Amino acid sequence: MALREEFEASGQWLFRWRGYLPLLVVALILLSLPNYSPLRGDARLDRAWQILCVLVAFFGQSIRAMTIGQAPRNTSGRNAREQRADSLNTTGVYSLVRHPLYVGNFFIYLGVVSFTHSPGLIATSLLMYALYYERIMFAEEAYLRQKFGAEFEQWAARTPAVVPAFSHWRRSDLPFSLSNVLRREYNNFFGIVFMLFLIKSVGGYFARGSFLPAPIWCGFFAVGFLIWIVLRTVKRNTEWLRVEGR
Repeated sequence: MALREEFEASGQWLFRWRGYLPLLVVALILLSLPNYSPLRGDARLDRAWQILCVLVAFFGQSIRAMTIGQAPRNTSGRNAREQRADSLNTTGVYSLVRHPLYVGNFFIYLGVVSFTHSPGLIATSLLMYALYYERIMFAEEAYLRQKFGAEFEQWAARTPAVVPAFSHWRRSDLPFSLSNVLRREYNNFFGIVFMLFLIKSVGGYFARGSFLPAPIWCGFFAVGFLIWIVLRTVKRNTEWLRVEGR
């Protein structure tokens, strides 16, 4: 099998199972936590580092939100069994970068794994991320090239894959939909909250002998869980988050 076909086939396989990559990262994080301790033994420095990690993770989530908030129906989706795109996104965030959702995911991973203070875990996780999503992006672009032909080629020629070209900005064809973001991203949002709280709790057990972190972290988790359960309930039992054409 030629490398192009091999890359595409492996990318399709990884695309189908991409939802399981976070589980592997969670396992690696838990294995790293027995060595958890305040950054350089300095509580103030550690708090500043934690705040930075939280901001990085939610910066990644904000990129996902901006992307999904202006995505038309049956694009930028969570479908796993097969590639799907009813249209080619070329405006809004997609005018800056071809894979904005994966750029957002990168910052989420970076913020979460950096929260562990483990250089080895950070390097390993980001290398895994790069190798994993490189194949997925290759497979996605092969599908888009086949389906949209010259339209895809023109867009790809002017739009970088992962490093944004801000001078290429084109206003989105669709208005931003907060409802679409809330409907599609509440699980991702709570995943960030849960992982940061998990690291703080389990890491705190190894560092202090107590699973219960500081009250501010308990409040952080409680608010995140409340938001998640409300959005989950609203999505499943009402039409409030439905958006025409999304």
